[in-house]
Amino acid sequence: MTIQWAAVASFLYAEIGLILIFCLPFIPPQRWQKIFSFSVWSKIASFWNKAFLTIIILLIVLFLDAVREVRKYSSTQVTEKSSAGRPSAYEHTQMKLFRSQRNLYISGFSLFFWLVLRRLVSLITQLAKEISNKAVLKIQAENTNKAAKKFMEENEKLKWVLKNNGKDEEQILETENKKLVEDQEKLKTELKKASDALLKAQNDVVTMKMQSERLSKEYDRLLKEHSELQNRLEKDKKKVL
Repeated sequence: MTIQWAAVASFLYAEIGLILIFCLPFIPPQRWQKIFSFSVWSKIASFWNKAFLTIIILLIVLFLDAVREVRKYSSTQVTEKSSAGRPSAYEHTQMKLFRSQRNLYISGFSLFFWLVLRRLVSLITQLAKEISNKAVLKIQAENTNKAAKKFMEENEKLKWVLKNNGKDEEQILETENKKLVEDQEKLKTELKKASDALLKAQNDVVTMKMQSERLSKEYDRLLKEHSELQNRLEKDKKKVL
């Protein structure tokens, strides 16, 4: 094996080793994300892109050269086999054909694994970002849920106080109660949708963001109703006094 093909074979073994390391199940994507975020990688990013394209071009050239050698010695093998008077030449041609086929496999798999390695790194990075976004969205949804429940409880207390302050407000309070019940059911539905979307956050992060925005709007509306009910309670207290 010549020096160039020995280098290609070593490169192939290194690629296989890296792919096996990336596929180890006990190393989470977040750990790889931390490794990829080192400052040294940003410094060699431009050089890495050029090196990636250069290696692809070299592997393609070697692959095409191996294809040419295989075709060459395949046709030569047929010619040598037809001439029974030169058995040594036939064996030599067969040896050359075997070497060219070996080089074809080495260069072909090296090119294939090089592309697979690049894609694997990008997928691991993307998966780590999706997992981080999922955790952030889950915390935001839980905080919104707690705040919404707190304001709903305060609204119920305010309605009870207003109801005891005067029977004239009973009809208004019933209307507000129905509205708040509907809003509560609507909010529960939205929260259920948000919880279900969290399980699929890896594939639909954009949908989760839209649902979080709707929950924020619902939260603002409940806050506004809470303020209105509180102001109304203060007015009623002033009237009683």
